[in-house]
Amino acid sequence: MNTTPKSIFVVDDDPMMTETIKDFLVDNFGHHVSVFPTGEECLARLDENPEIIILDYYLNSVRKDAVDGMEILHFIKINYPKIRIIMLSSLEKHRTITQSIEQGAEQFVYKDQNAFKNIAQLVNE
Repeated sequence: MNTTPKSIFVVDDDPMMTETIKDFLVDNFGHHVSVFPTGEECLARLDENPEIIILDYYLNSVRKDAVDGMEILHFIKINYPKIRIIMLSSLEKHRTITQSIEQGAEQFVYKDQNAFKNIAQLVNE
């Protein structure tokens, strides 16, 4: 497992999830992690050149008119194709996973008891 510190953005409207992922990646691997509750905030900071973005599929609890994860994924893959994107969702639907991968996500992680282990494995590849 490659543990060279990476610049990572975590985009999720669940503050407990973002802080837990951040703490896990910083404390265990020394990564540089920034968290964002909305896709818009993430997009505004892409000039910081993150290597990886962990992106929630749904982003609507903070603002009902917020752009969703798929819109963010699409924009990033067109404009910043070298950024690795890991989609994250509590919905384990085949359509959600397939759509994410087809649109350019590198991987899909289901929010379950193995989520942090799976994220760590993907981030540290």
